[in-house]
Amino acid sequence: MRRHEEGAGPRDRDAESGWEVAHPVGGASLDGVRMAGFRDRIAAGLDLQVLPQPTVVVVIELGGNPVTVESATGRRPMRSLVASLSPGPARVRGERIECVEVCLSPRAAYGLLGVSPRELDGSVTALEDLWGRHERRLREQLTDATSWHERLALMDEFLKRRAAGAPPMSPEVAAVWDTIVARRGRIRVDDLAASCGWSRKRLWSRFSAQIGLTPKRAAMLVRFDHAARALRAGQSPSAVALACGYADQPHLHRDVLALAGCTPGALADRATSTD
Repeated sequence: MRRHEEGAGPRDRDAESGWEVAHPVGGASLDGVRMAGFRDRIAAGLDLQVLPQPTVVVVIELGGNPVTVESATGRRPMRSLVASLSPGPARVRGERIECVEVCLSPRAAYGLLGVSPRELDGSVTALEDLWGRHERRLREQLTDATSWHERLALMDEFLKRRAAGAPPMSPEVAAVWDTIVARRGRIRVDDLAASCGWSRKRLWSRFSAQIGLTPKRAAMLVRFDHAARALRAGQSPSAVALACGYADQPHLHRDVLALAGCTPGALADRATSTD
């Protein structure tokens, strides 16, 4: 859905966009989890390019109108979905959307999804394929709830129950991910391996299994996320390339093209049109 920030209040009616946005009071209970409710108040419809970001996004549609996910594998209607850290080119379209969106850090996603992030295979997947009857029961409960406060509380409790039996991420992998984020992707894989006392090969294997990306790809993604935000804020590609640690503007261009399938200028235009 739209990008949003925690702490904007329990409900935000954005007259310009036509979207009603509801946040849980006090935020989510679990670290690495953000959630919000969205409703298309003016039936403007949703047409959103799915962009890579260092967050796993779960969307559960509540209004009885499934969204349509268009990707390289075709078109598929989904009542709920999960977008991996770096999905391939995809668009999400829908009408009269009313949904709960949950954004998971890779550390949170590892335990809460119930599968290795690597199994998502860089795609947008139906959540029912992962959670089965638990997804169907949760969606029914969320749909029957009479307020955003109740819905977001139900979602929070559901995630807390899943977290209680979730496997912990390796402390070394968690520390490497935190380092990549803190350094905004500007770090060498050899330095990451040295920081946790592992060989490059072992880090590559363990990190990929638990995060869903190689360390190099994860660093590339985090750096791209900062660049995309700067481009969306109106900064020039040359300034963004310098500020985000790219070797030069062509380097930025190549990474944006590889991750988003478009040029930096087109990315800024598309992001602005869907925010």
